[in-house]
Amino acid sequence: MTAQDKIKDTVTANEVVLFMKGTKSMPQCGFSSRVAGVLNFMGVEYADVNVLADDEIRQGIKDYSDWPTIPQLYVKGEFVGGCDIITEMTLSGELDTLFAENGVAFDKDAAEKIREANG
Repeated sequence: MTAQDKIKDTVTANEVVLFMKGTKSMPQCGFSSRVAGVLNFMGVEYADVNVLADDEIRQGIKDYSDWPTIPQLYVKGEFVGGCDIITEMTLSGELDTLFAENGVAFDKDAAEKIREANG
């Protein structure tokens, strides 16, 4: 199975996937930590893929999405974005809408608290 096959299987088998440096409980870069922190705080259930554990996946995810940086968030098999995009979507409420439209459970009050703290 190629890295592309593994990635495709992962993003299609899980509602929400975060390809990141480290894990959701122990991120190993600030950008990954920020996105994982948002998802964790909002109570989103997601699969985390540590790209540092597999060089083929680390490069493969960049090729798969045609996006040069990590972390990368996928919802229902679709690439959403990296840290800056997820941060903007969280603060604008777009991430709430995306989750709601895709039937992904999240804590709306927690999302509001993020916006209040950063408003």
